[in-house]
Amino acid sequence: MDDLDCFCCQNPECPDHGRRDHGNLTVCGHYGTRQRRLLYCKTCKARFSERKGTPLLGSRLPRDKVLAVLEHLADGCGIRQTTRLVGVSKDTVIRYAALAGEHARQLHDELVAFSPSDP
Repeated sequence: MDDLDCFCCQNPECPDHGRRDHGNLTVCGHYGTRQRRLLYCKTCKARFSERKGTPLLGSRLPRDKVLAVLEHLADGCGIRQTTRLVGVSKDTVIRYAALAGEHARQLHDELVAFSPSDP
């Protein structure tokens, strides 16, 4: 059985949108040269990549290399230093930094919306 408990439906019109480990997702196939999983929501019948909703969507770099870029940036390394350490171009580092920053902003806004107000 595939480990799908960390995924949720990405269709905003689905009643199960954003609900993790709800049992509504299955793997309906694989795609690409790296055989990424194509997920299927039983509730709304939508199909989407396992990378949808993450900075990794559309990435051609291996997952480990993208994570290395993001880890170096999170540790305070600069763009040029990260470029040398990971072995990718400066533009690639900048692109992933922008994607991860936007993803973090969206997550922050979502979490703040659910935080309790201060009395």
